[in-house]
Amino acid sequence: MGFLDRLKEGLAKTRKGFIGKVEALFTGRKIDEETLEELEETLITSDIGVKATGEIVEFLRDKAKQGEIQNTENVREFLKQEMMTLLGPSQPLIISGERPFVILTVGVNGVGKTTTIGKLAGRFISEGKSVLLAAGDTFRAAAIEQLEIWSKRTGAQIVKHQSGSDPAAVAFDSLSAARSRNVDVVIIDTAGRLHTKSPLMEELKKVRRVIDKSMPGAPHETLLVVDATTGQNALRQAEIFNSAVGVSGIALTKLDGTAKGGIVFAIKKELGIPIRLIGVGEGIEDLRDFDSKEFVEALFS
Repeated sequence: MGFLDRLKEGLAKTRKGFIGKVEALFTGRKIDEETLEELEETLITSDIGVKATGEIVEFLRDKAKQGEIQNTENVREFLKQEMMTLLGPSQPLIISGERPFVILTVGVNGVGKTTTIGKLAGRFISEGKSVLLAAGDTFRAAAIEQLEIWSKRTGAQIVKHQSGSDPAAVAFDSLSAARSRNVDVVIIDTAGRLHTKSPLMEELKKVRRVIDKSMPGAPHETLLVVDATTGQNALRQAEIFNSAVGVSGIALTKLDGTAKGGIVFAIKKELGIPIRLIGVGEGIEDLRDFDSKEFVEALFS
């Protein structure tokens, strides 16, 4: 099964909960203010977000006024067109510029952060790049062990300290090691929740400052990993992490297990942060560059 098929399969719940409702809404009914209001409600409950929903409904209202929308099939086509416009062109994660290219990975526990790091490492190594993983989630011994497993599985190097040590020191040592070994990519893991008195966001800001001091201009990508199944909660997480450390891209995991895939539109519209990667399964090949056209096609097919 190719990735597009897996994506279609992964988006089945979202499609059923959202496109299915939209089609049922317009079948055998004229497109008037009442149906548009019902559409608005359907979109908001599908986690598409208030801003994106407002734009979509306004677009359809204009098309209906101009007499361009006559039936359900028209609605589908215009909806698809507007959703592609909303997402804009794809912006994948590109490794460029000076070496090492530093990726700081953030996100709450349980979203699949370590797995995403492992899969990314596997991808870069398969492209012939050298990768070093920094075990910066020092608050969970299990996180360090998990990252070690991924380093063995992919052939990536790893820098780790003891559980409970300073994550900023791990980041600093990782960059020093990467420079001395001419490593291409450094991926830094971070804690998703702290069991100490130090608040998580302050800890992350400190890690970020240390990275920038050690290598001015780094991190080159601050990648937030969010779990699609959490819907609007994912949007809230993106807002908080973005205001603390400035998120430059999002990896959206667990799209295959959710009816809340509409969150893609909310994140893009409300925050303007590009979605770089999506995960639709467990395999290394199930973490892919986010392609907005492919995503909308899969949603509607």
